[in-house]
Amino acid sequence: MTSDMAAELAAIEREIFARRPEHAIDPSLDRIVALTSLLGDPQRSYPVIHITGTNGKTSTARMTETLLRARGLRTGLFTSPHLSCVRERISIDGEPLSTERFVEVYREIEPYLRLVDEEQQVKLSFFEVLVGMAFAAFADAPVDVAVIEVGMGGTWDNTNVADGAVAVVTPISIDHAEFLGNTVAAIAADKAGIIKSGAVAVLGQQPVEAAAELIRRAVKIGASVAREGIEFGVLSRELAVGGQRLAIKGLLGEYHDLFLPLFGAYQAGNAACALAAVEAFSGAAGSPGLMPAELNGQDDTGEPDRPAHPGGLDDDLVRTAFAMMSAPGRLEVVRRSPLVLIDAAHNPAGMAATAAALSESFGPAEAIAVVAVAADKAYWTNSSQ
Repeated sequence: MTSDMAAELAAIEREIFARRPEHAIDPSLDRIVALTSLLGDPQRSYPVIHITGTNGKTSTARMTETLLRARGLRTGLFTSPHLSCVRERISIDGEPLSTERFVEVYREIEPYLRLVDEEQQVKLSFFEVLVGMAFAAFADAPVDVAVIEVGMGGTWDNTNVADGAVAVVTPISIDHAEFLGNTVAAIAADKAGIIKSGAVAVLGQQPVEAAAELIRRAVKIGASVAREGIEFGVLSRELAVGGQRLAIKGLLGEYHDLFLPLFGAYQAGNAACALAAVEAFSGAAGSPGLMPAELNGQDDTGEPDRPAHPGGLDDDLVRTAFAMMSAPGRLEVVRRSPLVLIDAAHNPAGMAATAAALSESFGPAEAIAVVAVAADKAYWTNSSQ
């Protein structure tokens, strides 16, 4: 990268970061619809796997993309937030956009950003610009499939101008209550907005009230439902050096002896959701297998469940993909002696999952925790504090 290119990237980052930040929510799709319309609706030029939830979205998105890439598909991946560089949010074939390509994409859509800013009462936000860039970059690549992580919620999230052939909902709990509602049911109702007609909804383990809202949405619009713990899920899990070894029941078969180099039961659940999402996508894209009756526990004659059949993914491919999976910033080991871990848990449910994984995988040894909490997050242990 030349010094001139580095300077141009820095200038573009300043322009993007000067816009309305991610936490300043204005719940409307008007601006992103205006932008994508001017760009020719690039998000409709490839199939989408759309992912929402309260915790586990990014990990599940990264796992899903890894499985798809292992199948030989060209992938796009959009995640948020970034850890060290904004280019991380937009990846193609497992690699963030290069500096040169990030600059090119921004310059290509820049005139359309100005048009939308001039026409709308509220200018495009930081997040809306990045969503537009991702959709355009994936269309230009072109990708075979894009894995798109919701920024916040679902119904009014800017990514929801894309229609996912598969909609994944990871576990829902209370977070961003000022925008999404202060009950699990209200938050689930908002996140359910990414489930579209004819899609397959892959649902991670949910509180009863969240599951009810998600299934209600699916029934209303005619989407199929696959539930963790019923249609798919983790069959067995045991600790292993550097991670865990899993057996997973998928939608189209069972997969055994899978090494996942990540820690915690929650990551096993995320991996099961990712595997089910890719199986569902394979069926939706015309590969062997998924019909709605199979997701409802019947075969196409209306008889009860059939045993696992060979319509699933190749076992060796799945094992290879699982061994490649990563989740930066999620109980990530950054040093071994002394052991140093970093984690991005940002709500009570996420912190509880991290604490359980820390205890399980790293034992009862005394730990020193350095904790930073955003001002809008709940950090107390009970309502009286």
